[in-house]
Amino acid sequence: MIPRYSRPEMVQIWSPETRFRIWFEIEAHACDAQAALGVIPKANAEAVWRAKGVEFNVARIDEIEAVTKHDVIAFLTHLAEIIGNDEARFVHQGMTSSDVLDTTLNIQLVRAADILLADLDRVLAALKKRAFEHKDTLRIGRSHGIHAEPTTMGLTFARFYAEMDRNKARILAAREEVATGAISGAVGTFANIDPAVEAHVCEKLGLRPEPISTQVIPRDRHAMFFATLGVIASSMENIAIEIRHMQRTEVLEAEEFFSPGQKGSSAMPHKRNPVLTENLTGLARLVRMAVVPALENVALWHERDISHSSVERAIGPDATITLDFALNRLAGVIEKLVIYPENMLANMNKFKGLVMSQRVLLALTQAGVSREDSYRLVQRNAMKVWEKGADFKTELLADPEVTAALSPAEIEEKFDLGYHTKHVDTIFARVFGA
Repeated sequence: MIPRYSRPEMVQIWSPETRFRIWFEIEAHACDAQAALGVIPKANAEAVWRAKGVEFNVARIDEIEAVTKHDVIAFLTHLAEIIGNDEARFVHQGMTSSDVLDTTLNIQLVRAADILLADLDRVLAALKKRAFEHKDTLRIGRSHGIHAEPTTMGLTFARFYAEMDRNKARILAAREEVATGAISGAVGTFANIDPAVEAHVCEKLGLRPEPISTQVIPRDRHAMFFATLGVIASSMENIAIEIRHMQRTEVLEAEEFFSPGQKGSSAMPHKRNPVLTENLTGLARLVRMAVVPALENVALWHERDISHSSVERAIGPDATITLDFALNRLAGVIEKLVIYPENMLANMNKFKGLVMSQRVLLALTQAGVSREDSYRLVQRNAMKVWEKGADFKTELLADPEVTAALSPAEIEEKFDLGYHTKHVDTIFARVFGA
């Protein structure tokens, strides 16, 4: 991913230096296990650890790979240059390249998941704070983009909180799913390496042994991981779209923080555009771009092919780096979001009580009017508001068929905004706990 949308901690996970360091640890721990089993001399296993503090020369490994056309062999050759050819002769004993590559990839994904979990915690904290801050701030709810019934800004934030909390559970499950390692040798039969080696390496690196692998770890695990990233990205876009709508000039119920010195347009000095949330919509698309290739990676030929390899070299870093950046941008937007309660109330009253139509409809049915007739009476008066700018309550009070069923006081009561917020505390308790 380009530096513009990258944060250093996540980038570091995917750096060549980190990758080679993990390769070394896998090989060194495997040598320890082999020595404990008496397969290789203990002195050779100990010699491998002499490279523990060494900075592997990425350029030298690339130079060797240019000749060998094989990245793991290039690394092993470089390791032998560091610790000596004789000392290194038992390194990679009974192993195949996928033992190193797949176990490393899963370690990287686990580390990436840990960063994403911290990112989600920041988003959740921001959403919770704003939800309680605006628990009773009235705004109009919309369906199909059209005014529906009153809700609160706090409920909007709470809804997004609940969604992101589900995403936290999903990434925890995806982390667990992908936290396996395989040191099972060619085609996964352990013919040339004892399963105890795999168990030892996985224990040292915080993984579980893969119950059954071929020459590769099954890619359904990775498909779930990247699909989860795609779901999180979609939830992120869900929030971004709502903020973008609220910042429209005709709505202006909230807007991104506009910092001193910030410019909104190269042509129009008056502009304050929702650039961050528009950017989040774009970044969500990039993350979701990894999902279908990850699903297609599940189907591999027989015990092993490398059709998945090129895909994972791209989507591993790109999807995690992008989502890490985007979640932190989202948290910042929520933390600094400027909210306009007065505009929310003005928007809700734009059609002069029209949003109370359901209350009147229900009251008429409770008063003995058939639902069909009740709907006709309410809609007849509602259309006058849409078409002529009339006041809904005034029209109802002037309609003899309506007043035959409801008294003026009963009609008046149906326009109490507090009616729509009476269960806010109940919903908050469901979302945030008592």
